Amino acid sequence: MTATTAAPRKAFDRSIVEGPILGAVWMLAWPSVLQNLIGGLQGIIDHAMVGHYVGYTGNAAVGVSYQIFIVIIAFIMSLHTGTGVLVARFAGADDHDAVNRTVYQGFLASVALSVGVFAPLGWVLAPALLRLVNAAPEVQAQALPFLRTMFVGGVGMMLFFMLGGALRAAGDARTPMRLGIGMTVLNIVLNVILIRGLGPIPALGAMGAALGTVIAGTLVSGVGFWLMFTGRLVVQWPRAGERGVDWGIIRQLFRFGIPAGLQGIAMNVAGVMLLRFIGSLEQSAAAQAAYAIGYTELFSFITWTSVGVMGAVAAVAGQNLGAGKPERTERAVWLAARLGLGIAAFVGTAFLVIPRVLLGLFGMEDPVVLALGSELLRWLSLSGLFITVALTVTGGLNGTGDTKAPLYISVVSQIIVPLGLCTLIQAARPLQPADIWLAILCGHMTRAGLSVWRFRRGAWRTIEVTA
Repeated sequence: MTATTAAPRKAFDRSIVEGPILGAVWMLAWPSVLQNLIGGLQGIIDHAMVGHYVGYTGNAAVGVSYQIFIVIIAFIMSLHTGTGVLVARFAGADDHDAVNRTVYQGFLASVALSVGVFAPLGWVLAPALLRLVNAAPEVQAQALPFLRTMFVGGVGMMLFFMLGGALRAAGDARTPMRLGIGMTVLNIVLNVILIRGLGPIPALGAMGAALGTVIAGTLVSGVGFWLMFTGRLVVQWPRAGERGVDWGIIRQLFRFGIPAGLQGIAMNVAGVMLLRFIGSLEQSAAAQAAYAIGYTELFSFITWTSVGVMGAVAAVAGQNLGAGKPERTERAVWLAARLGLGIAAFVGTAFLVIPRVLLGLFGMEDPVVLALGSELLRWLSLSGLFITVALTVTGGLNGTGDTKAPLYISVVSQIIVPLGLCTLIQAARPLQPADIWLAILCGHMTRAGLSVWRFRRGAWRTIEVTA
């Protein structure tokens, strides 16, 4: 008898579909928000160390590389969205076997795509991608080894995200939190050693940050799947006779996941193209460093907490729809949006009050970088309110299976609006940093408005999934 069949089956938490809605959202949201905040701390420490030991060109290299990496691996991440949709529905219907089969198929597909497709593809295309975003030569020199390391070794991190999302969709947000905190602590320790060097280990700079991320992700995802295999989690490894490829489930993973993946690609392509506009500015390296710190790191205190709320509302929405209670799904979305707005307002106030203190944490001392970063944070303090609403409502749409609408909304709000605005301004006069910051705000406002409109239409109520 295998470990999974010997272990007692853990029950799903039925309070998500039967208890107070705000309690269900909060139960799943706070571990995710805390995990993302601590994970954001890892990025801050990475950038702070790189800024102190390498300089702002190192910050630009890390920021540019992450933006490109996220675009390329967004397709794999789309499978995680599809996995979450199916797991939430099946958990809401109290179907353990369907949940376990779904997660296993997501595991197989993630490994195949990460190792067989994106690792070799990323290695070959990395130089061209860095040239595409107009990265300065000194930035490219440090970004290339960072980017290639992330592509080749990123499978562990992808599997961690897949398992964490599946557990949250099944109602267990605390296990991903514990694993995520462990990964962050391990990553920080490794980066302290690898970025600056220690004893016989040489200082690797930006490359050290990539190695720390890869090693930590691989080790912690291994622990997570060991817990799953030994029957310690609500999601368990399928029995021996159920471990083949199930094309029916995989098709549904792609059915719900591909629109979410294209949505992620659209959002991050927009980020890469904004980097291209930033690279055309007179002081491009300084502007790219300000963008890397202000938008990809400090703004993540809003976006990553909003992503935590988004994951929680997706699980609550999907499970209640699976249990035949769409009215609870709708209430969960609006309650979660209010929760996210409170967090965004708090962080945005800090952007307005102490911008130079926040930037100084990353070793930002250059006057031009400080001025550009402070200006960007003022814009982001307002933009954060809109992106929080957009992400929360997107969680409701994705959790119920309406993953196509967020794709179309993202194309309009993250590509057409901001890039179109920058293009029009650039055609009329030289582009200024404030023009790009304005374009970001307009995109987030558009995304929030369209997402709320789509959810209120209620098309998500009729979407079906099958085991």
